[in-house]
Amino acid sequence: MAELITIEDPDDPRLRDYTSLTDVELRRRREPAEGLFIAEGEKVIRRAGQAGYRMRSMLLSAKWADVMRDVIDEAEAPVYVVGPQLAERVTGYHVHRGALASMQRKPLPDAGDLLGGARRIVVMESVNDHTNIGAIFRSAAALGMDAVLLSRDCADPLYRRSVKVSMGAVFSVPYARLAAWPRDLETVREAGFRLLALTPHEQATDIDAAAPHRLERVALMLGAEGDGLSKRALAAADEWVRIPMAHGVDSLNVGAAAAVAFYAVASGRPRD
Repeated sequence: MAELITIEDPDDPRLRDYTSLTDVELRRRREPAEGLFIAEGEKVIRRAGQAGYRMRSMLLSAKWADVMRDVIDEAEAPVYVVGPQLAERVTGYHVHRGALASMQRKPLPDAGDLLGGARRIVVMESVNDHTNIGAIFRSAAALGMDAVLLSRDCADPLYRRSVKVSMGAVFSVPYARLAAWPRDLETVREAGFRLLALTPHEQATDIDAAAPHRLERVALMLGAEGDGLSKRALAAADEWVRIPMAHGVDSLNVGAAAAVAFYAVASGRPRD
């Protein structure tokens, strides 16, 4: 059982994992370098633990101690209890969910290791918005995608905002980074996947007509908000596919488009 440790000094070095959580650039550099990420809220903390991530510490307001009692009892890490004002001074924002946990990252698998047992995968290029990353992972988990591959310049799925938006779904779908873009797409193709590039381009095939759910192995490629997939990525694809639009709308937010496309890719596929 972890001991509850009350802290009243915002400069206490034991709280270092939680400092300046609103400084995006700092946290984007620091968290991967130090091998940690922040889980926010009861459900996300529980899901991180269930997914096998080791807890480094937990930061709670007093009223959340009872809610998290079973987690505290199982924790092998220190649990720090602080007042709301001190939590805000440390983190830089009002921690309205009342519970944060610093978790230890796991080594990322090699992309090739994820391809062997997968049939439906997501490939993202330059998706650098944390909200979109979280939304895409949540849809990927809900709609039965097997894995996610990210170009090196995609946002961190374990950044606090990504984890929060995904409601912990980033822990459910395995992911890896592609070191060489777009050259590593050839590795995906060689593993038997047909590369479908999602684009609103008028020359693209309507996704229903492409019938991705009938293909043995599909890799659905998604690009950044606004810019979409690069010319090099589009050139590397086997086929361009689009979501038909009505009422003069030319495109969807990448998170919304991903959910629609995932449903088309996985339609008729048995769920676990």
